[in-house]
Amino acid sequence: MAKKSVTDIDPKGKRVLVRVDFNVPLDENRSITDDSRIRAALPTINYLLEAGAKVILTSHLGRPKGKKAPEFSLDTVAARLADLVSAKVTKTDDLVGPEVTKVVEAMQPGEIVLLENSRFEPGEEKNDPALSEALGALCDVYVNDAFGAAHRAHATTEGVTKFVDTCVAGFLMQKELEILGDALLHEPKRPLVAILGGAKVADKLGVIDSLLQVADTLIIGGGMSYTFLKAKGYEIGQSLLDAERIDYCKGVIEKAAATGTALLLPTDILVADEFKADAQTKIVPADQIPADWMGLDMGPESTKAFCAAAAAAGTAFWNGPMGVFEMEPFAGGTKALAQALADSGAVTIIGGGDSAAAVRQMGFADKMTHISTGGGASLEFVEQGSLPCVEALDDK
Repeated sequence: MAKKSVTDIDPKGKRVLVRVDFNVPLDENRSITDDSRIRAALPTINYLLEAGAKVILTSHLGRPKGKKAPEFSLDTVAARLADLVSAKVTKTDDLVGPEVTKVVEAMQPGEIVLLENSRFEPGEEKNDPALSEALGALCDVYVNDAFGAAHRAHATTEGVTKFVDTCVAGFLMQKELEILGDALLHEPKRPLVAILGGAKVADKLGVIDSLLQVADTLIIGGGMSYTFLKAKGYEIGQSLLDAERIDYCKGVIEKAAATGTALLLPTDILVADEFKADAQTKIVPADQIPADWMGLDMGPESTKAFCAAAAAAGTAFWNGPMGVFEMEPFAGGTKALAQALADSGAVTIIGGGDSAAAVRQMGFADKMTHISTGGGASLEFVEQGSLPCVEALDDK
């Protein structure tokens, strides 16, 4: 269902509370190491400023667990934001309360107030109605532009919508909904190739079930592929195994066969005798992994097959690396797949998390159609077709 966005409202002179995702990485000196999440929110912020709104921003940072923790203060974020916008930026010391109300009441159109870390409040993650109501009292309009936090019903993401009459999506949120909803789940260009990797089968149960219903080809690689190989009766040595999911994997193999979905698993494996970059390695068939060795990447035959499927895709969705890409000797499969997607003519959608990190690290980010800003949120959206915080926004 289509949701209203900032372009469907007139924010002039109004107090607009925007939930952004400023959960940026910090180094040991509390300096921001990557400001891309702040930059990603600028289109919505600047649009509202130019329209004459009073822009109030709220975000979490880290896991302070409902207590004030100076190391998780948004002070450094406020300073960086002030460098990136031409508006006045005022940072409050609290999320809600008399001082915050006073600052908001003094705002002029075209100004920004950044509220302190929402997770300093114990009521944030509990979705406390009293906190939600206090947030609602600060604004006339609520905008959610934090897709990365949209799968968690917290006070700043879902609760507040019950106390504000107008609740809409920001540009970043709108793009995620259009790409993951329309371009992937509802009207994909065919063939739709879904590529899942990463460590655990358990993390992707719902996603696998959902993609089995829409994908033409489902590729399973990375650490989770070894549980599927075990389900086929192969010995996998010391490779990652989710023993509780073997029967589930057998079921997926059967379902794919019944629905005519092409299910691709690795046919050869790059194995190592230890989990370290300078371990001894060799390529073996997927059903011949030695007892005391472990699979850490796919082999050249698998890489060729996976890349060929990616190259032929109309739409490709990728979540999870194909091997231990953080170690150079085991990054080959992930790198080759990223290259194949970058070179394809497909609508390429990267589902956040480690895949997004790998694509950026390897220099392919600008070649992808869309890199989701939420790993967990993108998977949950693909699984369920929506998210609690998206449902809370006004329908078109």
